Amino acid sequence: MAEGSVDTVKITASLLYNYVRCPHRVAMDLFEDPEKRDPVNPFVQLLWDRGHSFEKEVVEQLDLPYTDLKEYRGFEKERLTLEAMARGDGLIYGGRIAADDLAGEPDILRRDGNGYIAGDIKSGAGLEGANEDSDGKPKLHYAVQLSLYTDILERNGLSAGRNPFVWDVHGEEVAYGLDDPQGPRKKTTLWEEYGRALDRVRDIAARRAHTLPAHSSGCSLCHWRTACRRRLEGMDDLSLIPDLGRTARDALLARVKCREELAAADLGAFLSGDKTCFRGIGPDTLRKFQERARLQLATGARPYLKGPVSFPQAECELFFDVETDPMRDVCYLHGFLERRGENERYVYFFAGEPTAEEEKRAFAHALGFIRGSAPCMVYYYSAYERTVWKRLQEKYPDVTDEEEIFALFNPDRAVDLYHHVVRPKTEWPTCDHSIKTLATWLGFAWRDPNPSGAASIEWYHRWTQSREPSVRQRIFEYNEDDCVAMRVLLDGIKKLSC
Repeated sequence: MAEGSVDTVKITASLLYNYVRCPHRVAMDLFEDPEKRDPVNPFVQLLWDRGHSFEKEVVEQLDLPYTDLKEYRGFEKERLTLEAMARGDGLIYGGRIAADDLAGEPDILRRDGNGYIAGDIKSGAGLEGANEDSDGKPKLHYAVQLSLYTDILERNGLSAGRNPFVWDVHGEEVAYGLDDPQGPRKKTTLWEEYGRALDRVRDIAARRAHTLPAHSSGCSLCHWRTACRRRLEGMDDLSLIPDLGRTARDALLARVKCREELAAADLGAFLSGDKTCFRGIGPDTLRKFQERARLQLATGARPYLKGPVSFPQAECELFFDVETDPMRDVCYLHGFLERRGENERYVYFFAGEPTAEEEKRAFAHALGFIRGSAPCMVYYYSAYERTVWKRLQEKYPDVTDEEEIFALFNPDRAVDLYHHVVRPKTEWPTCDHSIKTLATWLGFAWRDPNPSGAASIEWYHRWTQSREPSVRQRIFEYNEDDCVAMRVLLDGIKKLSC
């Protein structure tokens, strides 16, 4: 272990953040051989760099005096932070606080009455899950970090309450009420979630708790991705089954150890009436997992339809994909593969600058293209395009109104291939149902060796800095390939049989 004996481990905000994302990452970071790490993903490096830059920009724009401790390190930083709080400084930037086995470096400590509240500067949105019905909810991985800072302040008798905050990419201060129930269905508070996470991280650090890797969408950006994937495949791990995540895998492990066991199991042994012996997994879900395990393990397995599927006929089909940079809160590319009979062409609308003016222009031209293509059928993959365009309409109401966006994504003229077709009506012998996995299975290959939305964001950042034509072309080719992949998937699904 790089940090010495387990007794020296300090529970930090980054450990808690990583635990929420993946408990096994905590164990790997503490105990695994660093030589097994993959190189840092360029997008992750960009996140770090942009986070530091954004933090600096926010602080430099403050209209308030502040104590700057960002350049100090370790115990000196901690000593200076305590001195600043003892003086009653109104705003402390880049401090360090500690108590018992806890240590944290909140971006901001702000005086409130006789105490302090902690805040973090985030280059992303302060809330997640925003949709037509909700502004979103606090992010748990942010909440555990803020809770750690608050816990330390409380232990030192310096807390002004459990109401820390995030300054987010939108320039908003988002309060995190740690003692508030998380929602009508989830009565536990963020403070209680933090307590559980803290106990678990302590157990992992002391080797009292054993963790296992699990396959998830977040694995692609982790520096342990190759090591974990090899182990998962060697274990024949259940989380390699689509939609069977860590929680369901852990519930199944008491009776079923791997995909091969699940595929061969007599499910009747696990059923009692309309329930199973596995918490949170009903009979229909268990049967679905078994069918997927069997399909994955069968020699020469092929995808199939679970029922009849029909698609509207149209002279013009548009396969639609957007590229966005959430750190800048900008949609920088709207791409379309237009198919008319045997003829295809790629059409794109690009924001050459990460500005509101350029974003609005690209959005307006993309909308104009769809209007000019009518009547047509629009195909997209998952709800992201619909969510982005709804947000763009709200930002630029002079471009279009809510009714047009609603009509554009009406199922009569737009098909979400993921939610409307793949998930409810097909099965695949693959570990997930991403467009890249399914189109690759059907024989399609992206031109770029590193095709991903995260990579596209990193390329766009490089383009805005360098104006190198080859970088911009790389963005366009990746987006075009995503659009073509949807066409490949649609045509592939049409050839499947029940």
